[in-house]
Parts: sequence; structure tokens; C-alpha cells
Amino acid sequence: MRVHVVDPSAYTPPYDHALCRALGAAGAEVELFTSRFAYGPVAPVEGYARRELFYRAARGAPGSRLRAATKLAEHIPDMLRYRHAARGADVVHFQWLTVQHLDGRLLPTNRSAAGAHRPLVLTAHDVVPREPRPGQRSAQRRLYERFDAVVVHSEHGRERLTRELGVNPDGVHVIPHGVFAHLAVQRPGVEDEPPLQTDKPVVLCFGLMRPYKGIDLLLQAWRGIEDAELWIAGMPRMDISPLRAIAPPNVRFVPRFITDSQLPAYFRRADLVVLPYREIDQSGVLFTALAFGKPLLLSDVGGFPEIAATGAARTFPTGDACALREALSELLDDPAGRSEMAERASAAAAGPYSWEAIARRTLDLYQALLGQRAGGDPVK
Repeated sequence: MRVHVVDPSAYTPPYDHALCRALGAAGAEVELFTSRFAYGPVAPVEGYARRELFYRAARGAPGSRLRAATKLAEHIPDMLRYRHAARGADVVHFQWLTVQHLDGRLLPTNRSAAGAHRPLVLTAHDVVPREPRPGQRSAQRRLYERFDAVVVHSEHGRERLTRELGVNPDGVHVIPHGVFAHLAVQRPGVEDEPPLQTDKPVVLCFGLMRPYKGIDLLLQAWRGIEDAELWIAGMPRMDISPLRAIAPPNVRFVPRFITDSQLPAYFRRADLVVLPYREIDQSGVLFTALAFGKPLLLSDVGGFPEIAATGAARTFPTGDACALREALSELLDDPAGRSEMAERASAAAAGPYSWEAIARRTLDLYQALLGQRAGGDPVK
């Protein structure tokens, strides 16, 4: 089976790599169509091919207006170029659509050059817009209807798509997010020293800093916790000066993009990973923590309770700073409890959230979609 995985803007290189490698190991012939990742090196290709077809002339710093403008100028020609390349695929699986209001008209057809059915699949990493503009939800629903199947990472995500956007339930399929095990592999010659020095327990809040991630709530909850350090690490996508102003001395900020080679040192040193998000379906940071066998403290939003059900995480009511402070204090005072959660995290990483299991489910979906059109039976 010839599978194209498409992420034009390289929004999620670790996910793209893990999925493509797992599909290749399961017997598919996989090509990843993407662009150069502007923030640094990505994982080396293993068991699949990678073509940086999109935005080859993009200029400017990551996130700059110049870069956005040059990418936009290339977008339509590059999507049309990919439509031509897609003729060689049996299945086309988009991870992201860069310009959604245009992309519905630029997608490849679901027919091969020989007239055979070629399923189009989309993974809805962001299930619905967080701050929708007028008409955006209805436009996104129409876009989803262009696909033979939409993949979500949780039952919560499936329920939102079907209830809030009215997407046909028969076309929405739950396939979990996988753990980023390749990030946890110790590589020769790569330093793994802790990025910051402390003898105290470390609580890690990792990833792009955005308002919906609840960092302000976490800092409010952190007041009065003295015998531990809180590390907030990742590239800011917001003004963090108000957060720094209210942070006590035992909070350490690392406000920059952290590469895959630097990431392990943060997670190995962490005693607890906390994600106080106000809104989410699932999180790549969460599945990075599982790969390192780390206990998690999560808000009870989106698909997070599904992870807590494995015993790897504890949840608190979303937006409740007092409940978050209580949970932080209890977990920091309970090394044995954290150790048990860590064991559950490792078990979850090796079981339902392993990429081997996810590749099998993904290939089963592809086969069902191919068989659906050949035999006329609906895919359930």
C-alpha cells in the first residue's frame, strides 16, 4: 500500500516521523510530504521517504510576517504540485491544512489516475477552532466533508466533531495519539545533563507558551509551594512578562524553542509533569511525558481523563487554582504515589499508546476505506 502523509507547514515533525516510521515498519510504502522545519533539525528518516515539497522559497524568521507572506504566495502552486504527486498514492493522509478556506478546493481528488478510489484522510489535531471567526465552524465542517475519514485522538474529540460541528459519525474514527518513544532514546554523543541545577523536586510545564495552556493558573496555584522548583520551558507565543512578574523565586523560565536533542534532559530530570490547559483534545507534550515514564497532573479537559484512566495521571477541575495547588502539594509529598503513576505511564506507553498498535489501527482504517468503495459497504 502506497501511503502519502502530508503536513505542508511541518507543524508536528515528531508526530509525522513517528507515524511514518510505524506505518513503514508495518509494511506500507510511505512518503512524507512536508516543508523544511524552520526551528532546527528533525528526526532522521527511517523506513519511509521524506519530500520537502512545500514552501521551498520561504524567507524570514519563523513566525515573522515576511515568512507568512512568502509561504502564502507559494501555497496554491505547492498544493497544486502536490495534487500531481498524489496520483502515485493509494491513500492520502493529511495531518494539517495550512489555509483551510482555500484547501478544500486544492485537495487531490479521491480518484487515482486509473480511476480507482483513493481515500483522503485527515487527522483533526485541533478538533474545532479555539477562537472561531464568524463562519469558521461551518467552513471547517464543509472541509471535513471533503474527506473519506477524519481521525481524532480521543472519544471526547469524536463527540465534539459530531455534536458541535455535525460531522457524520460514520466518518469519524478514534485512533489514539502515540508516545514519542524516539525522543526518549539515549543517543551517543548527545549531552543529557539537566538544563538547570537544583537538588529539589522538579515540576515541569513544557511546550509552546499560549494563553489556553493555563500557565497563569499554574503560577497562582504555585504560591506557597517552597520545597520544589517549577520549570516552565518552551517558546513563548504570547507576552510572558506578566507571568514573570508574578512568579516566585522557585520558578525557572526557559523561554525558547527546545530541540529534540535538548528535550530529553528536561523530561528525565522532571519528577512530575503538569499540564493545566483550559482547552485541548490531546497533547503531544503529554505523550512525550508518557514516553519518559513520567507521572502527570492534568486538567480534566478534553481527552485528558482518558489518560488518567490508565493510572498514569491525576486530574483536577479545569480552571481551579485551589484544586491544582492541593494536587501539586499531595503529589510532591508522595514519592511512592508518583512512582506508581510512573509505572502506569510506562505500561501505557508500551501498550495502547505504542506506535505499533496505532499503525495497525491506521492501516486497518485505510484497508476498510479502500474496501468500502470497492464493495459498497460503509466503514464503521
